[in-house]
Amino acid sequence: MKLANPAPLGLTGFALTTWMLSMVNVGWCTGAAVPLVLASAFAYGGTAQFFAGLMEMAKGNTFGFVAFCSYGAFWWTFALFVHFFAAGVPAPFVGWWLLMWGVFTFYMWIASLALNRAVMLIFLALWITFALLGFGDLLGMPALHPLGGYMGLVTAVLAFYLAAAEVINETHGKTVLPIGARA
Repeated sequence: MKLANPAPLGLTGFALTTWMLSMVNVGWCTGAAVPLVLASAFAYGGTAQFFAGLMEMAKGNTFGFVAFCSYGAFWWTFALFVHFFAAGVPAPFVGWWLLMWGVFTFYMWIASLALNRAVMLIFLALWITFALLGFGDLLGMPALHPLGGYMGLVTAVLAFYLAAAEVINETHGKTVLPIGARA
């Protein structure tokens, strides 16, 4: 029995939620948009990604399992933090949290070098996104937040592209959208 490829589900949940939050980070939307970001973070960014990760585990894909479950948990944590716990937490501590996600993303980027170029570019862009946002909070440099937001938009576009490529290519039974050869 052939199992469905869970990666497009996880990638789309990640891409959509990242895009929505990044629109707030760059200033295209005000804080009034955050409740929809939080709902997306919990339901699609968090839950869909986590389930995609569990499906990757069933396929024996350690990279996909760790990536999707971890970033799914990131979005759950983000939604819970912003909605219930953010008041009074010092910005430098939030910066450390983002930087630790950057550390995780950096070693996942190193692992992604053995995969296709699209995956590698997503993790590179995400690593830079976390670094910009984390250093913005840690160093009290809010000007880095819009830059992190723009990198988040790049990350989301790359993730949307890979999700679309995987669905379209599999459905057509041939490469319609290239994703770059494995390293």
